[in-house]
Formats: sequence, structure tokens, C-alpha cells
Amino acid sequence: MRDPYTVLGVSRSASEKDIKSAYRKLAKKYHPDQNPDDPTAHAKFAEATSAYDLLNDKEKRGQFDRGEIDAEGNPRFAGFGNGGFGGGAGGFGGAARGGRPTGGAGGFSAEDILKEFMSGFGGQPRGGARSAGGGAQWDPFAGATTAAGAGARSGKGDDVVVTVAVSLEDAHTAASVPVRMPNGKMLSVKLPEKVEEGQQIRLKGQGSPSPFGGEPGDALVTVRFAKSKLFRRDGHDVRTDVPVTLYEAVLGAKVRVPTLDGSVELTLPPGVDTSKALRLKGKGLYGDGDLYVNVRVVLPPGGDPDLEALARFMRDQKPYKVRD
Repeated sequence: MRDPYTVLGVSRSASEKDIKSAYRKLAKKYHPDQNPDDPTAHAKFAEATSAYDLLNDKEKRGQFDRGEIDAEGNPRFAGFGNGGFGGGAGGFGGAARGGRPTGGAGGFSAEDILKEFMSGFGGQPRGGARSAGGGAQWDPFAGATTAAGAGARSGKGDDVVVTVAVSLEDAHTAASVPVRMPNGKMLSVKLPEKVEEGQQIRLKGQGSPSPFGGEPGDALVTVRFAKSKLFRRDGHDVRTDVPVTLYEAVLGAKVRVPTLDGSVELTLPPGVDTSKALRLKGKGLYGDGDLYVNVRVVLPPGGDPDLEALARFMRDQKPYKVRD
């Protein structure tokens, strides 16, 4: 990676606030959600996040400024200046200066900043599952990094960042979903059980190839729930609207309503109270929540003289209040 100060466009004397502000601007500009078909933007987003991860950690920043570690967080040895031949602070040829970089970033993490303008990265990936295509495999330690390139190992290819929008139905059933990589390759990836919004999943070996002949990097896939035409999510509870006729609302009826597991039959009582949602227990996301059905009465199109006469009769002879 390039010099992290250059990547973020700040000076070496920049304050924590300046570094945070610079990263937030770059993250908003290059985030994969804003540039789904631009691999260059994905790479810039990953590079900016890696730079922020290093400079946001006071200990790592001090080690980098003293020449003890490089921009990837790897120890330098005398003789290699800035990762190249020919002397300079900290490279091959002499005693190693300083130790290995440590974690424990202070201030705001990259994750905190991203949460300010999107649902946020969160949730720990669950290990053990293997993707349905491309030979990709979940990494049970994916939560150890917040974005591509963080904690990269010497000789390994760069990690890449990908965001995938999944439907509530696919998340609910832990379905396999297509994921397009920045290089255009399509992977079929099986979602973990009870995947959460913003959960980051590592696909080992699906990142950029190593320029030094080492192992390829990984792909970091962030899960985002797509907007649904049928459902509204409220935590693990789910809400949906069901249109009914006037006579179904008055007389009662059996109507089909959608759920994340498929449609079911719901019995409407006569004179159903449309101001209150009907609850289907355990029919929410992952069975951990409930499904709330809002009944919407739809009048006949084009008007109806008999209905209008009945409405006038009720208004004049049998009025009732629904508002204070």
C-alpha cells in the first residue's frame, strides 16, 4: 500500500479529527454501495480503509512514523527503505527496529465511521460454511479486520471489498446468492444462518493475486438487506400490508397473506379493527420475531351509488367517531 498519509491526503502532523474527516470523505465517495460496477472505486475504498486503520491506531502510527513498520503494518529491517532497496530508515542489512504491530485502535474505528452513513458493518461471520461456487470458503476469523487490506501479510495479494444486497427471504432461508467480484467473476455464496445486516464475510483466496507469487488475497463481502416490496423489517419483526374489500372487512373472511416462508391463510374476524395489526407469532425473521399484518380496506373502483347511499345513511343516522 502507498504511504497512508498520501492515501488520505493529510500531513504527517494531522490530528485524529483530521484523519477521521479525511477517511469519512473518501469512504463516502468510493464505497462499493455508491460504485457497484467500478472496481477502481472498490480498490480505493479498500486502500483508504487500510490507511485509516493504521493511522487511527496510535501505537501503529508511531511505529510507522519511526520507520519500524511499513504501510501494511509489517516490520521493517535495516537496508530496506520504504520497502525498497538502498538504505534509509528501517530495512534489510541491520538489526530490526521495533516489534510487530499491535491492535487496539483508539478513537473512531473505520466501522464507526461507516455506520454514520450506512447500516454499518457489524456482526461476526460464522465459520465452517463453504460457498456454493468458486471454491470460496468462510473464514471464521473474518471479524479480525474491518476492510480490505487491513492486517495484510507480506507477499499476500490484496483483499477486495464487495457489498451484496440480499432479500429478506434469502436471508431468512440462508439461501445461496450470486456475488459479482470486482474482476467480473461471479460466485454463488451460501449465506450463513441468521445473517445480520452489515455482517462481513471473508471468502478466502478470492481477492487479488499476489504480485510476488504468494497466495491471493481474500474477498470481504458485506451483507446489506435489499428493500422489499412486500415486507418492512423492524429488528427481527416483519410487517406487511394486505388489501381487503369492504365486505371482507365488515363480514369477515379468510385471506392469503405473504410470509418469509410462503403465503398462509389468515382469518379476518367480522368488523376487523383496521387500526391494529394482526400478529402471526413466530413468522418474523429467522422465527425469532413475529409478522404483523396491517389490513387495508380498498373501496370499489369508480364509485358505487348503493355504497354512497349506505354511507350517507350511516353518516346521518348512525354516526361514530374514529378521531378525537
